[in-house]
Amino acid sequence: MPGAGRSVASATTTTPDDPLADLGWGPDLDAALPIGLAPARVVRSDRGWVTALGRFGEVRLRFDPLHPLSPTPTTGDWVASAPGDDLVAAILPRRTALVRAGAHDEATPQVLAADVDLVGVCVPLSSPPRAGRIQRYVTLGWASGATPLLVLTKADGALGPQAASEVAAMAPGVEVVVVSARDGRGIDDLRARLRGGRTMVLVGPSGVGKSTLVNALVGRDAMATGAVRESDAKGRHTTSTRELVLVPGGGVLLDTPGLRALVPWDDGDGLARAFPDIAPLLGTCRFSDCQHRGQPGCALEAAVAAGQLASGRLEGWQRLHDDLSRIEAETETRLRTSRSRPGRSGRSGRGGRR
Repeated sequence: MPGAGRSVASATTTTPDDPLADLGWGPDLDAALPIGLAPARVVRSDRGWVTALGRFGEVRLRFDPLHPLSPTPTTGDWVASAPGDDLVAAILPRRTALVRAGAHDEATPQVLAADVDLVGVCVPLSSPPRAGRIQRYVTLGWASGATPLLVLTKADGALGPQAASEVAAMAPGVEVVVVSARDGRGIDDLRARLRGGRTMVLVGPSGVGKSTLVNALVGRDAMATGAVRESDAKGRHTTSTRELVLVPGGGVLLDTPGLRALVPWDDGDGLARAFPDIAPLLGTCRFSDCQHRGQPGCALEAAVAAGQLASGRLEGWQRLHDDLSRIEAETETRLRTSRSRPGRSGRSGRGGRR
């Protein structure tokens, strides 16, 4: 294995010239680093191994199969190893974690990325925006503990400025950046947001221009790009793994494979922050168990009737709320089943940060 037997150099306190600073290393991580271990940031995670960047470049570190790590290291994590050893000895506490419900098992969380500061929700201006999809990605972003950012790609597309205003209205309270990899519009704005060692993960379905945007930001072909069918604006999956890419001038980007179906994993206030126009109305209905679907005295439906809340916003919230409630019920069922087994104390595993 490349890099086997190598490790990053022993840890020292971060200085302005520390190469780890551009990767997001800070005093909180320095304080959490076990004595005698050296830090590195996971660039990509493979079965049983991680590729990571430390103070002296790239290293390959392995997991101990006899002592499984919890949580399993993922792209963006900070790990630590002993000098001269290629074994991951520790995973430092995550500041944030981008987590979705499992694609094949919704009651099992899947961590997409760790320790990100910004979640760039990529929406192309070359095809009509889909409110439900945008709301899901924005909820995913808020639930991670990071800050979502609407990145409107393909600004030279056919829809133009009016579409940008429509997209912004679909995610109240979320900043919008309009970019074009073709003419460079908005690229410097995004680069500026990454200075100081900040990390942005780009999310969205295939064909929205994530990999093309990465290449524009780093100034080289760091990611493969694919064509988009004109008939339905759907793209090929050109990104098959999650991998960190360094941005000149400081900061880190993380491209993700396109997600066809997404249910956010929200064990906090992600849904409430994605729907700031609905959250204050909850708990003000006539009945405490109001389902917000035709029940008398529903505050949400009254707001729609009065023109104070768009019906599409309520419908989007209902769909997401239904999904999250279903996953929570399934998780609780598994927890009870696990606890009922002799000698077991189950945990729901909700979240992804620790």
